[in-house]
Amino acid sequence: MGMKLFDSELHIMEILWNDGDTTAKKIAELTKERIGWSKTTTYTVIKKCLAKGAIERQEPNFVCRALVTREQVQEHETTELINKLYDGAPDRLIASLLGQKRLTTEEISRLKQLIERLK
Repeated sequence: MGMKLFDSELHIMEILWNDGDTTAKKIAELTKERIGWSKTTTYTVIKKCLAKGAIERQEPNFVCRALVTREQVQEHETTELINKLYDGAPDRLIASLLGQKRLTTEEISRLKQLIERLK
């Protein structure tokens, strides 16, 4: 399931992914503390996440629950990036990433395992 989330919406999702189901009130406290958002801003962004179907609201106490996983969002963003910048060719993205960074032996080993699983 693909879903485009904006950075502001990802702030809300991160809280739900890390802490599990959380009341809107608690989310507002956390965003105020971490990024200085007002309660109004937080509630506006929560409403956008609800409208997109990224989260659902449960009563009592306006408990918010994530309906999409971090992995689903990552997969969608990665696919979008590959299509936009690499002509839809995942190997070009990988080549670009590898060309910019010295990999540790452990990272190379993890990549080999990933490739083996894809065969």
